Amino acid sequence: MPKKLIFIDCDSTLSSIEGIDELARLRGDETFRECENMTNKAMDGHIAIEDVYGARLDLIKPTADECEKIGQLYIDTVETTALESLAALREAGWEPIIVSGGLTQAIVPFAKHLGIERVRAVDLIFDLDGSYAGFDGNCPTSRMGGKMKVIDADKAALGAEKTVMVGDGSSDLETQPFVDLFIGYGGYLERSKVKSEAKQFVYKLSEIPALLP
Repeated sequence: MPKKLIFIDCDSTLSSIEGIDELARLRGDETFRECENMTNKAMDGHIAIEDVYGARLDLIKPTADECEKIGQLYIDTVETTALESLAALREAGWEPIIVSGGLTQAIVPFAKHLGIERVRAVDLIFDLDGSYAGFDGNCPTSRMGGKMKVIDADKAALGAEKTVMVGDGSSDLETQPFVDLFIGYGGYLERSKVKSEAKQFVYKLSEIPALLP
């Protein structure tokens, strides 16, 4: 049977939250608003992700313990149909992979909860005491165009013949020419550009299995 991969965004798709914004919330309302504004501008396609990525993290300086808390928050705010949808996708022969501009250390516990083995996100670097020391700028998803590179690499490495991408933001939408089907997701945030340009658009993950070949 041909290998089939479905790449799914994490923030505002598999979960209702934006992890980086929740980390910013820990620093107070002003930091949260500033970070949220940068996130929305990037996800709406007004500025490039790389223009805000390091700036948001330098503003927040998240610790290892705080990332662990966000991992639990992802679990607490999981999309209501995610688990049943992932089960249906696996039953139909699709392997789910999380591809996200979020933080690996926060997403991995969530992925385990969802039964997803592969996570393509951005690695943080911590000092021995768990304080923030930077992020790995070589992680493709910290930049615009990065999700396409991840998809191409996994498609080649895993021998996939069919690929699908699901997500809510502009960095997800830009993968549309590189996959067999792009599905926009608007269950938490309906971004006008994504809705108007996506081949398919859903408001619940449970709508996805019926759309797949």
